[in-house]
Amino acid sequence: MSPGQETLSKLDVAAGEMFLRGPNICSEDVDYNPFENRQMRKANSSLGTLIHLIKGSLGTGILAMPVAFKNGGLAFGILGTALVAIIYTHCVHLLVGTSQKACKRSKIPLLGFSETAENVCANGPRGARKFATFAKAYIDYMLLVVSFFSVCVYLVFISTTLRDVLNHELGIDWSIRIYILLMAVLTAIITQVRELKYLVPFSLIANTSIFVVFVITLYYIFKEPVQFQGCHFWPELKTLPSFFGTVVYAIEGMGIVLPVENKMKHPQHFLHPFGVINIAISFISTMYIITGFFGYARYGPDTKGSVTLNLPNDEILAKSTQLLGAIAILFTIGLYYYVPMEILMRKLEHKIPPRKHNLAQVCFRLSIVVAMTILALTIPELEPFIGFVGSIGSATMGLMIPIVLDTIFRWPNNFGRMNWRLVKNAILGTFGLFILAVGTYFSMMDIVAIYV
Repeated sequence: MSPGQETLSKLDVAAGEMFLRGPNICSEDVDYNPFENRQMRKANSSLGTLIHLIKGSLGTGILAMPVAFKNGGLAFGILGTALVAIIYTHCVHLLVGTSQKACKRSKIPLLGFSETAENVCANGPRGARKFATFAKAYIDYMLLVVSFFSVCVYLVFISTTLRDVLNHELGIDWSIRIYILLMAVLTAIITQVRELKYLVPFSLIANTSIFVVFVITLYYIFKEPVQFQGCHFWPELKTLPSFFGTVVYAIEGMGIVLPVENKMKHPQHFLHPFGVINIAISFISTMYIITGFFGYARYGPDTKGSVTLNLPNDEILAKSTQLLGAIAILFTIGLYYYVPMEILMRKLEHKIPPRKHNLAQVCFRLSIVVAMTILALTIPELEPFIGFVGSIGSATMGLMIPIVLDTIFRWPNNFGRMNWRLVKNAILGTFGLFILAVGTYFSMMDIVAIYV
């Protein structure tokens, strides 16, 4: 067992003992500082955390921003994207802030996402306590399902991209299954990296690849004068759901927030006004707005689902954006693998002799890649179902759960003058329900279009 895992295991035992003793142990202790009691080797720097957070939210979703602006309009696209970024950042502050306060109240150095939900519910109002176990299980299993099965989608996407580009350029006729098997080998190697500290170079490569795609895309956009022909500035009512759905799913990355915060050398830098989360989301949203605004302004009604499809298909530089997007996803898999493996090992390691923990890690990580590769080879149309589960997970874990946990933690008398925080949470919760409905609807339409 790695030192970080051993620390998490001990913390789980301590947390369990506190839950059994009941809510009275959770009285505030102003002398207890969770940050000072985190004893973790291989902690991540603030810069490394920033790189991970940017990679967690910055992906190929940026290529869909022009079509999002097509649905939202140039003016509303800017305002709407900024609004979503602000709401998401606020939800991150709610989740991390609630987790840190729960740690201080319960005298625990750190809590993960699901452990925070369990702690807050178990020590909250009487009506919330019975949901503590369910809240923890829901978050854990949602992260497991979305993360592991997304590997299938990533393998298919990367392999399809390589097949389309390399087969044409090299004059070969390899099937997509050959590329899936080749990518599975690389994925098996990358997913053996266990520590966030050692995943920083992978996230840096992925971020660099996406940034180069961003620069190349802007080069083609500004290669000719941008004339705004055929563009509208405000959305139609029927296109608003698609706009918000695209932006939320592009920017959301709540699953990695607490894991990277818990591994920080200086966690107090996370929620600072000029801290890592505010810098990360500001940078990401700026790139999204620039790509969306000028991409739609350049291509107008002809804007496609991915802006790279609007680029010239007979130029190597334009085609390189597809390869770079595939590389970015490949080097992101390790980061996405980190969270579910931490959850899985926490659930299973007590059943394995300590001397075999390292071997078990290797076998589990390799077995899951093999299983997901077999699934990718046999079920090519898995993406709509993963999108369906992912849309539910994005809306609930990215927006609604942080709001609910903040409300439970503050209940009943800590909402400020005239209960303004409660009113604010109710408004944000309504927006979260809207995003949940939108994501579920469009995912179901994708499934119906393929299988009915």
